[in-house]
Amino acid sequence: MKDLTAADIMKKNVVTVKEETTVEDLARLLSKHKISGAPVVNDNNQVVGIVSEGDLVSLDADIHFPHYVQFLDSVIFLESTKKFEERVRKAAATAVADIMIADVITVQKDTPAHEVATVMTDKRVNRLPVLDGDILVGIITRADLVRAISGR
Repeated sequence: MKDLTAADIMKKNVVTVKEETTVEDLARLLSKHKISGAPVVNDNNQVVGIVSEGDLVSLDADIHFPHYVQFLDSVIFLESTKKFEERVRKAAATAVADIMIADVITVQKDTPAHEVATVMTDKRVNRLPVLDGDILVGIITRADLVRAISGR
């Protein structure tokens, strides 16, 4: 695996979605292709987000109001309301744009495979879009790395 690059181990036929794809269509697509996530691309095939089964599952999760105390005429939250606001936004989602993660971790096609493995481990991601400049050319999953390590 020492001399391999992202281009050597990536899948070239990437299942992608658009921001306007409905969450229902996303669920069908992930199920049909037996994949757990997909890059979100614009019309120029540039990655603008990533979406996963976890993002879909969170739509059905219970929303818990943050703990607070009331003091005089004020409400003081004991935890950040940012996560609560994010969950409410996702619970009301109808399109991929509402649930995707916009800050996508990517690698370039010439990134050495050991660096790809390091990024996946350090950033705790299961899939990495592979770019040539700013254009999507492939995707690498943990399973692809395991295949590369095994020499298959």
